[in-house]
Amino acid sequence: MNSALNFWTWKGTVGRAQYVLTGLAMVLLKFNLDRVIARAFFQKKWSLANYLVPGVSGNIANIGGDANFYAVMVLTALPFIAIGVMMTLRRLRAAAFPSWMVALFFIPVINLIFFAVLSVLPSQGLDQNDSGESGEPPAPEKPWLNLDSIVPHSQLGSAFAGLICTVVLGTIATFISVNVLGDYGWGLFIGLPFCLGLCSTLIYGYHEERTFGSCMLVSLLAVAVPGAALLIFAFEGAICLLMAAPLAIPLSLFGGIIGHHLQKGYHDARPQTSRMISGIFLALPGFMGAEHLSATPPPLLSVSSSVEIDAPPQRVWKHVVEFSELPLPDEWLFKLGLAYPKRAEIQGRGVGAIRRCVFSTGPFVEPITVWDEPRLLKFSVTENPAPMQEWTFYDEIHPPHLHNFLKSDGGQFALMELPNGRTRLEGTTWYRHSMWPANYWQMWSDFIIHRIHLRVLNHVKNLAEAQNPGGTTP
Repeated sequence: MNSALNFWTWKGTVGRAQYVLTGLAMVLLKFNLDRVIARAFFQKKWSLANYLVPGVSGNIANIGGDANFYAVMVLTALPFIAIGVMMTLRRLRAAAFPSWMVALFFIPVINLIFFAVLSVLPSQGLDQNDSGESGEPPAPEKPWLNLDSIVPHSQLGSAFAGLICTVVLGTIATFISVNVLGDYGWGLFIGLPFCLGLCSTLIYGYHEERTFGSCMLVSLLAVAVPGAALLIFAFEGAICLLMAAPLAIPLSLFGGIIGHHLQKGYHDARPQTSRMISGIFLALPGFMGAEHLSATPPPLLSVSSSVEIDAPPQRVWKHVVEFSELPLPDEWLFKLGLAYPKRAEIQGRGVGAIRRCVFSTGPFVEPITVWDEPRLLKFSVTENPAPMQEWTFYDEIHPPHLHNFLKSDGGQFALMELPNGRTRLEGTTWYRHSMWPANYWQMWSDFIIHRIHLRVLNHVKNLAEAQNPGGTTP
């Protein structure tokens, strides 16, 4: 059998056309197979978003409850993974890329961008044509984007050109994701930083090979400069940029590492660099659009926090239902502008009463759904204030993530009587956020909500412990 048509070998090479057609066919076949299995045997919905986050329809911690389902998904994926790895190895060989880059096949989002890059680059070598068979070398192709007259030869000039490219790519991609599609997703937080680091170092090393250290500096500036531009031109505030930095910086440096390695083989074949950059500019917005079309409702998450109070439940209860003004916070995250609770008010008593927990950015409106005095107070949330007041050079800004991207669905206070007239008070919040990767942003949101809980619980603790048995507070 012609090796170019054999999916089950890693030997030889494969051309662009067969690589693209095989990849698209495998994706369509795998997606429809998974969808049929999920619906027919497990009564579950399955979308493209599930390939980015296992268990995206619920808390990641609950995957254990669907062990059989995910075991079947993994088993059906194995032959597709094998074909994908072998085809990618052959395509890497054809494009004169190192074989270790097959590891990119397993990194969400980045693998799709790398697929696009391998799909546009022609095969290299005198004994390969673009179909992967022996023959005459392919005729030279004109690059889609000719950078010869645009990128300066000097080290400083080429670095500046790389940074200009990242500002353009970052602005376009951010505008498409946030303002056109209304998404804060994988393409924005994973794909974009990697592409910024990769493109900046490819342009920086366009005319000649640069040192590893200088490439790392350029790739670091590739996220710092667009981030500063977003801050200066009032597209984003400092808090969100700082929270995204632990994701963006390593990914940009990783892109820079790939770019530094690629320049060794491509600074003498500059049209290929142009094709790679062109492919990235097309692939990233394309992925963002596909991500938007396959969007899945965000999972319901929960955070619980507790304190022990030296007072009986009946005395604690009244301070849970409503509490007086809290002192100004001294925690650093609240001083930066994150919303913090100030007081709680209630209209009425029992189920149907309306509780308002007033935050620094506005009130949560909380209709009471369970009133089990003095054991459980449970409520839904019908109105959410902004989660933060962004730090900015301007009077105020209103980036989209301040509106409906972090929403509380409800909460409760549970009081458990302990020996010696003491009480364990536990607060729980159920919430959703529409920012991806969900597990990364959940670390931030869980941490912030826990700090909010403790601010309220400790205030209730202080009020209840300071109250005299007769009911007055000294």
